[in-house]
Amino acid sequence: MSGQSLLVPGELSPTRSVPGNIRRPEYVGKPAPTPYTGPEVQTPETIEAMRRAGRIAARAMAEAAKLIAPGVTTDELDKVAHAYMCDHGAYPSTLGYRGFPKSLCTSVNEVICHGIPDSTVLRDGDIVNLDVTAYIGGVHGDNNATYLVGDVDEESRLLVERTRESLDRAIKAVKPGRQINIIGRVIESYAKRFGYGVVRDFTGHGINSSFHSGLIIPHYDSPHATTVIQPGMTFTIEPMLTLGTHEYDMWDDGWTVVTKDRRRTAQFEHTLVVTETGAEILTLP
Repeated sequence: MSGQSLLVPGELSPTRSVPGNIRRPEYVGKPAPTPYTGPEVQTPETIEAMRRAGRIAARAMAEAAKLIAPGVTTDELDKVAHAYMCDHGAYPSTLGYRGFPKSLCTSVNEVICHGIPDSTVLRDGDIVNLDVTAYIGGVHGDNNATYLVGDVDEESRLLVERTRESLDRAIKAVKPGRQINIIGRVIESYAKRFGYGVVRDFTGHGINSSFHSGLIIPHYDSPHATTVIQPGMTFTIEPMLTLGTHEYDMWDDGWTVVTKDRRRTAQFEHTLVVTETGAEILTLP
């Protein structure tokens, strides 16, 4: 295991501005979004709009990832992703969502999810997850990936590689007529081969005109996830695997989630639409 010191909160930069001509999600400036009451199965028009949002989110993440190197701050990654989305007419979905202050999440080492970009400097041997969501055309596209920073130890490298593989396997398991819990069953059974923890309290979710529709996609084999998968459903799969426990603590900022044992964790995510035979990834660059 890496001998890196544990993370501490850094300093936040001022809130980045978004051009006034870019459409905002309805929750911006409000304490919480309006609950979604629409269907989980989307129209072809909505799905096409989500392809566009997904492409922008994927490309914004890729642009930010080009900057990843020892000595770079997580705030610099936020700046790049923010600029890319705005330059392409999209609003960064996380900015102002329930008060989140930045345009993507940067989760380093022991941070499971929702890390806030700040003055934290990436170090040789770190791993960092970038989670980017774009809003355009009235819909969201959401993706994330974990990247290696410089020379990373073998244990961490394998964790990242296997977490990506768990997502790939889960996507292949999506078929109309199956229950949602097939997704978590596939992820958990694969993770158990290596003794990894599977985070339970943070999940995939339905997504469309709503950032989080209310549909829950667990990454473990939940007996409660009995919703039947149907063509036209749109949701994310985003497994979070850990080198140790799946239990967590939250920082005082109310967002940053870290493993309770402070061991490392990795995550990958795509937004999908269910087809007649499987699933199409909407967050491809």
